[in-house]
Amino acid sequence: MKSAERGILSEHDLKKTSNKVVYGLMVFFIAIMVFTMMYPILMTMFNGLKSNQEVNSFPPHFFPQEWHFSNLKDAVNYIDLLMFLKNTLYIFVGNMVVTLVVLGMASFSISRMNVPYRKAFYFFFLMTLFIPATSYMIPNFVNLKELGLLNQYAAFWLPAGANTFFFLLLKNFFDGIHPEIFEAARIDGASEPRSFFSIAVPLSVPIFATLAIFIFSTAWNDWFWPSLVMHTEDKYTLATAIYKYVINVKALNTNIKFAILFLVSLPPILVFLIFQKFIMRGVTLSAVKG
Repeated sequence: MKSAERGILSEHDLKKTSNKVVYGLMVFFIAIMVFTMMYPILMTMFNGLKSNQEVNSFPPHFFPQEWHFSNLKDAVNYIDLLMFLKNTLYIFVGNMVVTLVVLGMASFSISRMNVPYRKAFYFFFLMTLFIPATSYMIPNFVNLKELGLLNQYAAFWLPAGANTFFFLLLKNFFDGIHPEIFEAARIDGASEPRSFFSIAVPLSVPIFATLAIFIFSTAWNDWFWPSLVMHTEDKYTLATAIYKYVINVKALNTNIKFAILFLVSLPPILVFLIFQKFIMRGVTLSAVKG
């Protein structure tokens, strides 16, 4: 029979009164955290299932007095969610490919190849983390405009190849892979690109899965940058469309707004629940342990 994993406090520790008090406080604060995180989601869902009159009534009710599931159908039909979803997924897939190829090969080169002055490059990249993102937003926009990339998906894919945080995550992960694997590959005649795609990438599935969660979250939630570089409705991302056609529209019933917001909040929650085990695993674990 498989034994249960031992936590911080064992059954013997919990017999002490002081430990019981500490344990009770820990459970209490965890319950508060769960409540504060779940309340906005549940409130959005329940308000999306109320009538518009009930949503705007005072005092408010947490649970609907009458359930209006037809609000979900009205929410789907209000705007073309599938088109905006497709645009968001285009950006996500492109950003993921650029991260894999550009940042993956760059971090692999700094980590495993004898690149001249690689420590200087590493500290230069590290230094850019202290530069506020708002300070280079305008230069990025001007560069994309001069390159003719406005209203193009490449306006998102090109900057994705300069994400220092992802670069450092990948480099630290590659540093944990035993160098003997790549030395054996070189002896067998494998080139550096082949070592990267045939050895490093398969061993780095956890870190790339972690980056996929981060990239998906950014592509799903970002509305400001897409609203700057995308000028036609058929190129809007889901977040931009929600901001322009739902949040800023006063004529739309409040319950339908909540229904739309609830529907668009479900996919990132599901993605996180499915792949959440990769977050800590990808950041902390090495691909090969000695």
